[in-house]
Amino acid sequence: MKSFSVLEINQLLQGELIGSSDIIISGPEELQKAQSNQITFIGSAKYVALWKESKASAAIVNDSIIVEPGKNRALIKVKNADLAMAKVLEAFQPDAPVFDIDIHPSAVIHETATIGKGSKIGAHSYIGKNVTLGAEVVLYPNTTIMDDTTIGDFSVIWSGTVIRERCEIGSRCIFHNNVSIGADGFGYRPSEDGRGLVKIPQIGTVIIGNDVEIGANSCVDRGKFSATIIGDNCKIDNQVQIAHNCILGRSCIMAGHSGLAGSVTLGDGVIIGGSASIKDHTTLHSGVTVGAGSGVVGDVAAGKTVLGYPAQDSRDMLKQWVVMRRLAKQ
Repeated sequence: MKSFSVLEINQLLQGELIGSSDIIISGPEELQKAQSNQITFIGSAKYVALWKESKASAAIVNDSIIVEPGKNRALIKVKNADLAMAKVLEAFQPDAPVFDIDIHPSAVIHETATIGKGSKIGAHSYIGKNVTLGAEVVLYPNTTIMDDTTIGDFSVIWSGTVIRERCEIGSRCIFHNNVSIGADGFGYRPSEDGRGLVKIPQIGTVIIGNDVEIGANSCVDRGKFSATIIGDNCKIDNQVQIAHNCILGRSCIMAGHSGLAGSVTLGDGVIIGGSASIKDHTTLHSGVTVGAGSGVVGDVAAGKTVLGYPAQDSRDMLKQWVVMRRLAKQ
């Protein structure tokens, strides 16, 4: 088990240490759950009162907050406690699962595949024709990479993930369990006799940039004509649907159970709350925020925050909710 002194943690964070410096910290924990020899964090003044009752030995605190460490405890004051705690969590992160051998003998690897230096392939994985893996790629057991797909350096693909043919994955990506990349887009039209549905072929692909993380059981469908594109540094939560020919700019965030219908375009830095849905052929320009559970049915200008169903400017929607509450009380 990893452990660090408070002094070592402060050296990592480059903060201001107040109180005992020789306390040994065995791990981080929430303020109310923390025990002796654990470190917590205080990112808002409203949690200062909980610090007095907490059993934590140390806390990372925003430097704007006025609080005392107390007897035999320590504070590390930093500019941003949330970002500092991220560094601490990284320091305490357990080691990844061990590969006894780099390429398991049960893995099926086509003779034309190119495997980069230092890459690891787990048991019962499948690597198809003309697949290219960069350096230090990790494929955990039971992953499937279909023909003509490329995966960039240092990417990590967890068990159960399927990456279909002709997809392009960037470097330092993380795909969690059971991610689906490149499945057919959802395209059907009524048949000429009106008695059935005709499947529209989806002949495009998926292009994913660098430093993209996709949560468990999420789906990115291939384009109908060209490509579904996920820009660099996008972060996708669990159980998210991204339909055919969507284009996401840089550093977009999609929370769990949210979804994009076909041919949606997101600018840079768009944030979509949990369970929100975006209508097909809609554009959300850079810096847009969509509230949880909202339904967006039209284009949204840059920097706007929208709420509700159908989604409207957040200020207008909040005013409507206030009026409705008042009417309900009459």
